Amino acid sequence: MADAAPVPDAAGADEQAGGRADVPWREAFRFWLKLGFVSFGGPAGQISIMHQELVERRRWISEQRFLHALNYCMLLPGPEAQQLATYIGWLMHRSWGGIVAGTLFVLPSLVLLVGLSWLYMAFGHLPLVAGLFYGIKPAVTAIVLQAAHRIGSRALTNRLLLSLAALSFLASFALQIPFPFIVLVAAGLGYAGGQLAPALFQTGGGHGSQARHQGPSLIDDHTPTPAHARFAWPRLAKVCAAGLLLWAVPMGLLTAVWGWDQVFTQMSWFFTKAALLTFGGAYAVLPYVYQGAVEQQAWLTPLQMIDGLALGETTPGPLIMVVAFVAFVGAYVQAPFGADGVFLAGALAATLVTWFTFLPSFVFILAGGPLVESTRKNLTFTAPLTAITAAVVGVILNLALFFGYHVFWPRGLTGAPDFASVVIALAAGLALFRYKRSVIEVIAACAAVGLVTALWH
Repeated sequence: MADAAPVPDAAGADEQAGGRADVPWREAFRFWLKLGFVSFGGPAGQISIMHQELVERRRWISEQRFLHALNYCMLLPGPEAQQLATYIGWLMHRSWGGIVAGTLFVLPSLVLLVGLSWLYMAFGHLPLVAGLFYGIKPAVTAIVLQAAHRIGSRALTNRLLLSLAALSFLASFALQIPFPFIVLVAAGLGYAGGQLAPALFQTGGGHGSQARHQGPSLIDDHTPTPAHARFAWPRLAKVCAAGLLLWAVPMGLLTAVWGWDQVFTQMSWFFTKAALLTFGGAYAVLPYVYQGAVEQQAWLTPLQMIDGLALGETTPGPLIMVVAFVAFVGAYVQAPFGADGVFLAGALAATLVTWFTFLPSFVFILAGGPLVESTRKNLTFTAPLTAITAAVVGVILNLALFFGYHVFWPRGLTGAPDFASVVIALAAGLALFRYKRSVIEVIAACAAVGLVTALWH
């Protein structure tokens, strides 16, 4: 985006820039493509795969450099695993390397979700498909609850942060305060707390606590920063200008062709805002997506939102790719191209929101990477992020209760509860918390149980 140099066939140009030994372009391309198809397991699983492949097996980058890049990505809004792939690709092969790595991380997931979303909308009413999702919905409720526990066990390290999470839960559950406002207040409290009581807002070492020496790497701890990764104001200005242009041109075309209130334009604008609020991962932004897509715009129903999350859990790539499902369903239902063009409308909407959701991530990496490389020993401003993460725990807990309400009481609190769904959710929770089974295994098992249950009735 920022560098005008053509895509290299190998890494010799970067060697001359003073950066590192060879990582052939074609070999890197094959790895990023493979990663896009096997990146299951959410951000933790995806980061683990990259660490195992890049640090331990291939030794393209050292442990310290890998963790330094990861710490920066965790400070940003957006999917940290995709941003980490973009960062490492950029460090090895300039801007085009970062763009290719980040794009291939997302592209397989987009293609799969467009196809699965179409199958869901076209055939979701069939007993077979309906039975599968009958079992998946309670599993998703347990998965979201596990996410709250997983993040909370890492983030709520003292009573102050625990209190912040509790206040966040009350704000979202009882007062229904919008998610962006909760994030802003938490960031402000974190900044003030970092000045007044910094010890209470320190992270616990995170991923770096288990670092170990892996031997010499192509990009080692003491490898000089390559020329393209050195901070320069002109390069920063070029990246920011390019990012703004890549956002403004398609947004302007959408407004000119269809108008501001049309579904494609509104989705593009909404998910631009969502992309800047994804502190703490995809589960953190889901309440905001729910508020806008379900309650305000009515692009899909609450149960469809749960189904979309289930599809996102079972496909590779960032979980935030659930936005592609949301967009596909919304455009499919509104049918702006008519009844014969519902697939085209859904596919176009999914592609547009993917563009607007991930564009900021590329800008953050290509613009901020050089600054991060110049301050590898001094990235310490994490108190606002610590507070935001604590607040996110409360918001995710509220989301789990929201899902549980719609799954366990499908006819509202005045109707009878769905005891079969309750049993499936409890079994899923036991598998996740007690037996540490993977999300894919739990969803597959619950889908099978749901199918049997639905056919039995």
